[in-house]
Amino acid sequence: MNISRNATIAATVIAAVSILSYSYLHRFQYSESNNITVKGLGATDFKSDLIVWEGSFNAENKTLNDAYTQLSADRDVVKNFLKNKGISDKETIFGAVSTSERTKNIFNSEGNVIGEEFMGYRLRQSVRIESKDLEKVELVSRAITEVLNNGVEFYSESPSYFYTKLQDLKLDLVSKATEDAKTRANIIAKMGGASIGDLKTAEMGIFQIVGQNSNEEYSWGGSFNTSAKFKTASITMDLTYEIKN
Repeated sequence: MNISRNATIAATVIAAVSILSYSYLHRFQYSESNNITVKGLGATDFKSDLIVWEGSFNAENKTLNDAYTQLSADRDVVKNFLKNKGISDKETIFGAVSTSERTKNIFNSEGNVIGEEFMGYRLRQSVRIESKDLEKVELVSRAITEVLNNGVEFYSESPSYFYTKLQDLKLDLVSKATEDAKTRANIIAKMGGASIGDLKTAEMGIFQIVGQNSNEEYSWGGSFNTSAKFKTASITMDLTYEIKN
């Protein structure tokens, strides 16, 4: 009797599972639509078309007038250097002169600070070069020792590289990333025996610019490399499509 009851229960469970399985498969197969979300990537290598190089020079003297006279002479040295290297006045921007006082601490016999002694004035002026001729400005930045050899206290920064057609580049990458996502969606749907329908949503990812062949990491806020002449730009697109079964 127990054997008969167990057999009856087993048969009932099998029947119930079969009904549920059929119901689920039937609902999935014949529902009007399902959605699929895919990520597409658009990337391209490019060369910067604008270079920016900056530097600054200082002059010091006991009197403000003498310090400014020295700074003016140093500025003339810098101007002549740039002119001889082919840098035009349109490519050159001299910043405002900043002034600061130089002092040194006065100590007593116990080593405590008891005051300050005025040492003179320090004047500083910056110079900025912006040019489309990358190679010319690179040569200038490497030849700055000529200014140093003329007695000018000059501090040079590394060149920065930019791209003036960035908006056009970004739109092209969005197009590539969208096409890439659509291709992926088509492949996935086809492998599942379906096809894609209407586009439901589209979300653009972070725009990234890194140096080519570098170990730079992508940032959640977006990377924007300015130290490399040759760069790689990329963007992602998340697309959600309707799936037709």
